[in-house]
Amino acid sequence: MSALRVYVEGVGLWSPQLAGFASLRQLLAGHAPPPPPPPPRPEAAMLPPNERRRAPESVRLAVEVASQAVAMSGRDGSTLACVFASSHGDQAITDYMCASLARAAAELSPIRFHNSVHNAPVGYWTIANGCHAPSTAVAAQRASFGAGLLEAATQVLAGQCPVLLVCSDTEGYGPLREVTGCTQSFGCALLLAPGAGPATLARLELQLGPAPATSALDEPLAGWSAANPAAASLPLLALLASADGRCHIAAGASLGLQLDLTGIDPLESVA
Repeated sequence: MSALRVYVEGVGLWSPQLAGFASLRQLLAGHAPPPPPPPPRPEAAMLPPNERRRAPESVRLAVEVASQAVAMSGRDGSTLACVFASSHGDQAITDYMCASLARAAAELSPIRFHNSVHNAPVGYWTIANGCHAPSTAVAAQRASFGAGLLEAATQVLAGQCPVLLVCSDTEGYGPLREVTGCTQSFGCALLLAPGAGPATLARLELQLGPAPATSALDEPLAGWSAANPAAASLPLLALLASADGRCHIAAGASLGLQLDLTGIDPLESVA
């Protein structure tokens, strides 16, 4: 397979330690003091107040990072095709549903059931934006970020249009936490485009091949990556913070992606 080339225009990021991509850049640059911690919950300010109050954390997390990436790109969210990836969906709601079905199935909350489906975050996002562009929900266990990135890059090149990629997972809850090993929430988003423009941050080339060993990370990024499958994106996010380099991520059980990233000078992108 020949390399797929796309351009990154926006980045979103949220974790209990990082409020956005600027915080990651500050951390990796070794600036003191460290970046301030984010709010206890993702703000997801673009959701209407009523929706924001009842939205579960899985929705707030995905919407928060999507909003950051779109705002950085300067694009109109209502026009963007999107790919939302998650390994486990909303683990707190899944735990609640399993417990309710075992105890008293008739008491199962219809609203929580509604929010349990894997594409709930993308539904909230598209409705809040009035977006009628195509949307896709992807799950590939711990390779969900790589699978989502491959899907989004393919859509960018096939349609010659920008695509929003979001990957997020919430902290595990109840017995599920022991199974998934997901000990904290993490979400990220990338706005990908088919060509360079005024908002371009970097050129990204993807080469699909057999699953290689994933790229190593220094602490604390290595610890965060182990704590959440969506944080498999951290090698690429670290390259974006430094604007150059190569990393490898999983895209499936037996497939991997080699990612080559080159920073773009703003003058070059508009030449």
